[in-house]
Amino acid sequence: MWREMAKFGKKLVDHGLVESHFGNISVRTGSKMLITRSGFALDEINENSVVEVDIDKPSSLDMIASSESLVHRMIYKNTSALAIIHAHCPFAIIESLLAEGDIIVPIDSEGQYFLHEIPIVKGGIGTPELAKNTADALRDHKGAIVSGHGTFAIGKMLEEAYVNTTQIEHSCKLKYYCDLVKK
Repeated sequence: MWREMAKFGKKLVDHGLVESHFGNISVRTGSKMLITRSGFALDEINENSVVEVDIDKPSSLDMIASSESLVHRMIYKNTSALAIIHAHCPFAIIESLLAEGDIIVPIDSEGQYFLHEIPIVKGGIGTPELAKNTADALRDHKGAIVSGHGTFAIGKMLEEAYVNTTQIEHSCKLKYYCDLVKK
């Protein structure tokens, strides 16, 4: 499974959706999740870059797992997600900071069709508040943007979570440029 995580980690970096050492990826495996370790480059994932931790309870391995493990756990507990990608997509972050409300409505047809709307959530990195807010938003959406921080996208497999990540960024990029021209 780490090879699949490596494939999408590399794609995230290659397409500018994250800087190498930021963001994280997880996959649910029954009552556990395989998640990238804190501080490891997403474009260099190997068998030592991931750790398996329990979903239902804290683990001694949490110290080396991603700082967003708590958020991933809460998403798995409260949604049907089997894969999660957390990326620091630049246009999604910009739009989250410029938004006047707590939702971004895509203006492009694909974004409208696939995403409908993109919730913006708040909370500190790796906090219970962020975990709850993100999981709540992802019950009814394929992705959400943490204000000023980045996206969380879910799927039944990593490819779907990746596509949802790219769609959020694409919709936010188009919205940003269109809004810029209107000013």
